[in-house]
Amino acid sequence: MLEQTAECDSDKQTELTAHLANKENVVSQDNKATFLSPTHSTNQRQDDVSYTVIRRNGQKTPFDRQKIIVAMTKAFLAVEGKEAVVSKRIHQIVESLGKEVYSALIRRIPANGVLHIEDIQDQVELALMRSGEHKVARAYVLYREAHAKKRGNDLTAENISTIPVVHVIGLDGQQQPINWENVCHLVNWAVHNMTDVSAEPILKQTAESLYEGIHLKDLYQLLLLAARNLIDQEPNYSQVAARLLLAQLYTQAHNGLGLMDLKGLDLLPFDVKKLTGTLVEPESYRNYFASYIQQAAKLKLLDEELTRFDLKKLADALQPERDLLFSYLGLQTLYDRYFIHSASVRLELPQAFFMRVAMGLAINEIDRESKAIEFYQLLSAFDFMSSTPTLFNSGTLRPQLSSCYLTSVPDDLSDIYSALRDNALLSKYAGGLGNDWTQVRGMNALINGTNGRSQGVIPFLKVANDSAIAVNQGGKRKGAVCAYLESWHIDIEDFLDLRKNTGDDRRRAHDMNTANWIPDLFMERVVEEGDWTLFSPDEVPDLHEKFGKEFRDAYLGYERQAETGQLKNVKTIKAVDLWRKMLGMLFETGHPWMTFKDPCNIRYTNQHVGVVHSSNLCTEITLHTNEQEIAVCNLGSVNLAQHIDHGELNIEKLKKTIRTAMRMLDNVIDYNFYSVPQARVSNLKHRPVGLGIMGFQDALFQKNLAYASQQAVDFADASMEIISYLAIEASSDLAVERGAYATYQGSLWSQGVLPIDSIKNLQAERGNYFDQDTSTTLNWDSLRKKIQMQGMRNSNCLAIAPTATISNICGVSQSIEPTYQNLYVKSNLSGEFSLTNPYLVKALKALKIWDSVMVNDLKYFDGSLQSIERIPDEVKSLFATAFEIDSRWLIEAASRRQKWLDQAQSLNLYLAEASGKKLDQLYKLAWVRGLKTTYYLRSLGATQIEKTSIDKRHTKSQVVTSAVCSILEPDCEACQ
Repeated sequence: MLEQTAECDSDKQTELTAHLANKENVVSQDNKATFLSPTHSTNQRQDDVSYTVIRRNGQKTPFDRQKIIVAMTKAFLAVEGKEAVVSKRIHQIVESLGKEVYSALIRRIPANGVLHIEDIQDQVELALMRSGEHKVARAYVLYREAHAKKRGNDLTAENISTIPVVHVIGLDGQQQPINWENVCHLVNWAVHNMTDVSAEPILKQTAESLYEGIHLKDLYQLLLLAARNLIDQEPNYSQVAARLLLAQLYTQAHNGLGLMDLKGLDLLPFDVKKLTGTLVEPESYRNYFASYIQQAAKLKLLDEELTRFDLKKLADALQPERDLLFSYLGLQTLYDRYFIHSASVRLELPQAFFMRVAMGLAINEIDRESKAIEFYQLLSAFDFMSSTPTLFNSGTLRPQLSSCYLTSVPDDLSDIYSALRDNALLSKYAGGLGNDWTQVRGMNALINGTNGRSQGVIPFLKVANDSAIAVNQGGKRKGAVCAYLESWHIDIEDFLDLRKNTGDDRRRAHDMNTANWIPDLFMERVVEEGDWTLFSPDEVPDLHEKFGKEFRDAYLGYERQAETGQLKNVKTIKAVDLWRKMLGMLFETGHPWMTFKDPCNIRYTNQHVGVVHSSNLCTEITLHTNEQEIAVCNLGSVNLAQHIDHGELNIEKLKKTIRTAMRMLDNVIDYNFYSVPQARVSNLKHRPVGLGIMGFQDALFQKNLAYASQQAVDFADASMEIISYLAIEASSDLAVERGAYATYQGSLWSQGVLPIDSIKNLQAERGNYFDQDTSTTLNWDSLRKKIQMQGMRNSNCLAIAPTATISNICGVSQSIEPTYQNLYVKSNLSGEFSLTNPYLVKALKALKIWDSVMVNDLKYFDGSLQSIERIPDEVKSLFATAFEIDSRWLIEAASRRQKWLDQAQSLNLYLAEASGKKLDQLYKLAWVRGLKTTYYLRSLGATQIEKTSIDKRHTKSQVVTSAVCSILEPDCEACQ
């Protein structure tokens, strides 16, 4: 078995490998025939000629199925000796596996197609593993590794001349023989000072893929792809690929700015042989920076005000070595979507990018160079990262830096289309939208101006959906909007159907996100299995503006009016039936999300100036809206993983990070470009920001804590308490320097009611339907007194966004998410990327069980460890994936965070099996635990092809059934 094989001593493995490697002539032609079934007849073998095999040296040969049989025979010979040749059992196994391998190969290619020798060997390896022949699979792996090592010695900088000459089209458009010496120097630099990686496989794969007349930029891509292909085998190749991408970027930027006279086959604008710690010489990087700022401003790509900074002082502060911190996914994301470019030529290098963002955020500071350097240090070290709109637009001619906009759509035709226009303008500059549609009258409501009947809110949502697609955030990413509707609206049942793929397509919005805005009274009716009355808002207009006890009293009054016939457009249904439909649509379509109106309002710090009518696109923002004010939030996230030292939270570093981050977020408000006046009015008056976190799962790995554990819940509580304290304190200190926000007086802050205190207000409203921990560890009394003396600079300070994109840039796990899979392919607008959990790889290496078979096991089991026998149970627990964790643990941790947040959090929930009962319990628990909102429900697709384990005769493993994960929606990127 695998675990037994792993325990073989090194001498035995060496003997086994040598035995296999020397068996080239053991299998005679007669013995080959012994292992061929009748189906391998001469006539059928003629079909193999229609397929071509590319060998490692680039030569092409006809495909021959017999060689697969021979390879497997050799593997059995290595383990069981010559008697394997006459063994009937082995004869049957090889015959069966040969068919399996052949079928797997031809299934993926057309007739007359091309196979690579490595693909064939991969399929042989997988077939042996899946059949339960783990010792044989191990022997085959060792055999391949031994030969790979031998071949690797044939391709080095010293003997690269043995490769056939290929001509490359250089920067000057002329063909020249490839300069392998330069290529080798570059690849050797890319692997310099890194463990478990080597230049040889990258050079080898590149050499095999070369063709006559290749362009220099395509040679870069071949090197990059060669490194990318190795990431699933060894995560450190992600950094190697990132360095190779850096080389391409350096050449492009220097050439694009005309800083170097690059020609021919120059791979870099400097001598790579002289470099050690960084790829770009620091002096070269600094000279480039000043030129970049000046030329980008002339090209109208950057604000001319940036040229008036002391560019030498800023250039001297750059740390080019931080370019080496990137993973491949992070740098490729920046390259594709963030770096300033002209005519598709990237002009911006990573450290210049971070400094450009910092300069924009410091543009109104008195000592702006010093502040720009302070902001740059935070960003470039990945301690904190601003949200995507800030990274996109800071320092540009249109600095729209805010992430989220919340609007209320009035019940008037001209106002509805005015709201749609606002949506388009806000989306154009990368803003994510949350629209409250509850005021719009329902189906069959009277239209006084025409004496006709309304079609309700659904047709307008269809228009909003199509508008979001048309205005795709300045051509950088898809437009994104979420529609909110209260659960008493007469159109709520049609609203639930918006994302269905069946029915009248004119009443569907396939691209729009939707969310239920649920009052506590509805949840009580569900629990108590009572009736629920639906109203049209034109008949009950004040319900939209009420919450808590006031809402309850008004709603009950309207129910009495409905019973006496005073209200006409009403409908009474069972609350539990509507709840079940909500859950059913959530599971089927991923929408509408579950968000709770009353906790958002009862705990709202600025409830004296307005009512929270919705959340935002990603459900973490809870700010009031009205016809005069479009709520705005400005986001950024602390990288929690960067603040763990020796398994403990570094409080001093965290305090420094948060004080600087809060200043950066506050600066956004004054520097921001506002495309609609209502947003400017609201943002300058209340100054809300949303400081969040990312890398929570990374922090747990560093602390050696399983996500599904009480210790993880306690850490979620403790870490968020500290972050909340420091963020609120930083905002109060900013108020001393800059003044309190305009509507501070009358807020909960001014009354000495902090987020932790507002839980009591919710408890009083809810009664028995509430259970949230309220324990504290810090001295909150002193902070209350400080705030009442100093005031607050920001009406709101904290919100946890999804961070899907910026966490990729920093190379950590998203937001508060558990591990999705330990090995998987991620797709986004930058392409597909192989991702392997580096913490898992480190743990398996320590146990000496990280090898090719383990990689294939992880691929076969979709990144899950649970069915891999040789992995210890404690490791399986620590690295359990999102669908293997009971989502109640996620809710418990979220409840502990929620008590410290003055806004909300983007909380995804995961469900491995379709179960109405589990869904019901999950979302009721979220409500009772005091959560303000939830985000996506992610589930395993019931219709996906299932994988069944190997025959029990060949393995100790039980039959395992798993499915490819079907995520109902891509990650929201607007607020990240």
